[in-house]
Amino acid sequence: MSALPATSTRNEPLLIAQGLSKRFGGLQALKDVSFEIRKGEIFGLIGPNGAGKTTLFNVMTALYIPESGSCNFQGVDLTRLKPHQIAEKGLARTFQNIRLFSALTALENVMIGQHLRTKAGLWGAIVRNKATREEEVRTEARALELLDYVGIAHVANEVASSLSYGDQRRLEIARALATRPALLALDEPAAGMNPSETVVLRALIEKIRDDGITVLLIEHDMKLVMNMCDRVLVLEYGQVLSYGLPHDVQRDPRVIEAYLGKGAAQDPLLHPEARKND
Repeated sequence: MSALPATSTRNEPLLIAQGLSKRFGGLQALKDVSFEIRKGEIFGLIGPNGAGKTTLFNVMTALYIPESGSCNFQGVDLTRLKPHQIAEKGLARTFQNIRLFSALTALENVMIGQHLRTKAGLWGAIVRNKATREEEVRTEARALELLDYVGIAHVANEVASSLSYGDQRRLEIARALATRPALLALDEPAAGMNPSETVVLRALIEKIRDDGITVLLIEHDMKLVMNMCDRVLVLEYGQVLSYGLPHDVQRDPRVIEAYLGKGAAQDPLLHPEARKND
């Protein structure tokens, strides 16, 4: 049985962003960015360093307030909510720099992730009534299930700071899954991973998608994005450079130029068709 709840019909719009713009002083970090993420897909967000990827991520999750535009998620404008309210609506995220409770165990980190879905309040924690104790048992069992789901149940009782880098990444994903999201947003999850860890990560992300959770992936690993994502959005200087199916984006001369430099798009050796014949 899957560790995750199935969501509704695939291919329907889950998140619709329209005209998102964000400025930091004289820097236009985002300018009129529009796109949609469909239910049941892995959606890739890429771009050169400084393209505005993380800024867009932070606008979507209410860490930044946009100057203009909207981000509609399951009928709700996220730009009007606070971060914890967005998590309650079903959008969970990880961070480019791992943010775990380093002194707590892996199990405790995932249990904390379920806080939004638990009912026991301050009074229950004080009196330790039957309902509170039963909920704690369920929370721990669920946390163990999620650790097993991401493949690190064997480190459940180890302190988070003692885990390998790859296991910390998977722990952060397990904690995000504990909020029971409809959309899981991953900010460069493969950063710092070796090739074997990246293979494991890809299998996990695809399993999450197959079990009914839509995935938004920010990633610098172009091979990972192009081989795994259903559709891709490319940003450059805070604006949409390209948007569509991976093979179309990969062949877009503007994308080739943005990543490899001016004139690269005219080099026949850089085209997929030419590489097939090498």
